[in-house]
Amino acid sequence: MTRWNISMTRWNTKKATQWAAYSLAGLVVLIVIGLATLITLSVLIWPKLPDLDTLTDYRPRVPLRVYTADGFLIREIGEERRAPIKIENVPLALKHALLAAEDTHFYEHMGVDFAGIARAALANLRSGRSGQGASTITMQVARNFFLTRDRTITRKLYEILLALKIEHNLSKDQILALYINQIYLGQRAYGFEVAAQTYFGKSLGELSLAETAMLAGLPKGPSTMNPIVNPKRAKSRQGYVLGRMRDLGYIDEAAYKVAIEAPLQTASGSAARDPSILSPVHAEYVAEMARQMAISQFGEQATQRGMKVYTTITRAEQEAAYDALRQGVMDYDRRHGYRGPEKYITLPNTKVDAGKISDEFAKAIDDELAKTREGDEQTLPDYGDLLLAAVIDASPDEVTVYRNGELIKIAGNGLSFASPMLKANSPQTKRVRRGALVRIRNGGGSKGWELTQVPEVDAALVSVDSKTGAVRALVGGFDFNRSQFNNVTMAKRQPGSSFKPFIYSASLEREGREYAPGSLIPDEPLYYPAGVTGKTEWEPKNYDRKFAGMMTMRDALARSKNIPIIRVLEDITPDYARGYIANFGFNPDNHPPYLTMALGAGSASPWDMATAYAVFANGGYRINPFVVKEIRDVNDNTLASFNSQVAGEDAPRVIDARNAWIMDSMLRDVVSRGTGSRARVLNRRDIAGKTGTTNDYSDAWFCGYNPTVVAVTWIGFPTPRNMGSGETGGTAALPMWINYMRVALANVPETFLPRPDGISMALAGEGDHEDYYYTGRKPPELLSPVVDDTGLLQELVGIPSNAQNYVPPAPVPQTRPSNQTGQPPRPPGEAPSIPFAKPEDVTSLGELGY
Repeated sequence: MTRWNISMTRWNTKKATQWAAYSLAGLVVLIVIGLATLITLSVLIWPKLPDLDTLTDYRPRVPLRVYTADGFLIREIGEERRAPIKIENVPLALKHALLAAEDTHFYEHMGVDFAGIARAALANLRSGRSGQGASTITMQVARNFFLTRDRTITRKLYEILLALKIEHNLSKDQILALYINQIYLGQRAYGFEVAAQTYFGKSLGELSLAETAMLAGLPKGPSTMNPIVNPKRAKSRQGYVLGRMRDLGYIDEAAYKVAIEAPLQTASGSAARDPSILSPVHAEYVAEMARQMAISQFGEQATQRGMKVYTTITRAEQEAAYDALRQGVMDYDRRHGYRGPEKYITLPNTKVDAGKISDEFAKAIDDELAKTREGDEQTLPDYGDLLLAAVIDASPDEVTVYRNGELIKIAGNGLSFASPMLKANSPQTKRVRRGALVRIRNGGGSKGWELTQVPEVDAALVSVDSKTGAVRALVGGFDFNRSQFNNVTMAKRQPGSSFKPFIYSASLEREGREYAPGSLIPDEPLYYPAGVTGKTEWEPKNYDRKFAGMMTMRDALARSKNIPIIRVLEDITPDYARGYIANFGFNPDNHPPYLTMALGAGSASPWDMATAYAVFANGGYRINPFVVKEIRDVNDNTLASFNSQVAGEDAPRVIDARNAWIMDSMLRDVVSRGTGSRARVLNRRDIAGKTGTTNDYSDAWFCGYNPTVVAVTWIGFPTPRNMGSGETGGTAALPMWINYMRVALANVPETFLPRPDGISMALAGEGDHEDYYYTGRKPPELLSPVVDDTGLLQELVGIPSNAQNYVPPAPVPQTRPSNQTGQPPRPPGEAPSIPFAKPEDVTSLGELGY
């Protein structure tokens, strides 16, 4: 080495030593200034720190819990879902996992790990970003109870001082218990006990080591690292926790390997992938009704003090109702075609090879999907088993979608529904292509994944105990997350032909008319000119556009004929019928006294219809449906109970027992040979009911029962519009009813109403069968005379004494009458009325009802 090099080396060494000395001196000065500032601020802040009463007298906000009648939890309602657990009941594995993940020296430090803070500060200084923190468990307790999550020096100082104060006043176990019960862990779960139930459907004591480690990793990122939102990141964090537990000696290598290799199987994830796995009770609309009742009784504290509401529904029937409604709506939706993706997002240009996806690519998609869940207009959550996914690649033969870190390939029958939008010539704005947000569903078993969509149509199903009014199942819409509007109680829709039984029931009681199931009614053309209706001419028709001539009332109801019911209503008068239907619980104000009332042109909710049909089912008593049975406090003390009036005991009788029995026999005919005949698949003789279809196919109903349970199904668009030709009550609503009743009546023996006194029988129709009528009244006339084997004319009850001269009424020509209303003649002495709406009210005169 030359003399020059030696001199330069000595000079550089001297300069480096000087700079090191200056830096060290500067650092010491900064530390002294920092400590002085910290001490000064601490002296000023310490007296202002909040009292610890919230911690020493810990009373967490425990949510309102809603249960089925058979004890299954439906929903927890409150700002925080929480289930406090005592520290002595916390599994040792969870304690070790938390110490390994969050605070290794928890039982050694005094609330603040200053060495950890220094290490984190140095790491952040090197990286140039604030990626690491050094909050101890005690500091997290301070933040969770008293502070915001703002990243400021002042807030951090408050956190440190509060941690010191907490350590001075509470034991380590008390602090750890507060942490375990208070911390937020994603999916609205507060505390580890609720998190265990939320993610794995288990209590803490039932968790495996792998599941425990995954929960212990959640505080790092509860909203972004939980196993439902991002299973891949949750699994990665779980690996870190297990590794730390092994390194600290909490578990051995064998336990580590078993846990790290255990497959991830969350409660909700398993249910989404395999429908056969039991999922939580789908009774969100019932839970909301329970919440409203609890708050009306006890105020807002009902959702904070751990009250328990026990409803009247049972898990099995509620799940059957939910599945039946969802299936019915999805079947309707498939009949009307695929509408295309819901939205399009921009994907990274990265190419996905061999089914593998990089972390960067997955994060980019997750960020885009997260944006769709922010703001009211962009929210695209999952709707039950209709899962949101992003299309990565698409062709007519195969579609690859991304969801929660996974790639899913869909082909074959799974593409059949969406196939029109996979073609090259499909509209660009509706095509299934890269970047499209679509819905996927796992049909389970051999069906596998399929492309589907969220239906636009909505529906409702409610069933009640016909004797007590206790609601057995209630589904207020396709999905509560899509719309909280409860169609069962809030939707006032036209009931269509499902309203006809109440008009016929009224006719049986109309004094001076003597109607009976065998009464002959003309099914012949009617015409009302504009001068009569007040606005526009009306020529009502039957659904099939055909006329049957003279027919019995029983046949008219079974075949849902419109003309006969209009003639009956005109005869008994709309005013009389309007007053009579109040017996069934209908509000007469919702059913104006016009002839269109015969075709269900008024308005009623499924709740109203269930209440009304229960009168037929139970023999003539009006019951009041109810969904909440009992409310208890957190200690199981009864705060309120709800008892109903029982049919046959203290419920009011509202129609004659004979009326209820005869109407029941007629409604059973609707099922056995009429518009409700699809229900014969249940292979029961004791079921009865009526289809309902409104004008322009905007509403479809089926209201039916056996003597023990009444169920009503409805389907239609939230804003009424045509559902499509042929979408009748028998096609769109009845299948939902059948699928529910198949479960509801599975173990129920056939039951029939006992026949009351005061009912006689006589030949009816063409004299080929007998039918019922009120004893003491004149039997209905026959359509034609009957001749016996000898050819001699028999004189039958209901045929005039001069039967040999009896000629059936001539059918009215099926042409529009001239210069006459087309109305049947009125009984002598009765003043005519104009049973139509005011001109501005007449908006839909047509062939309602089927």
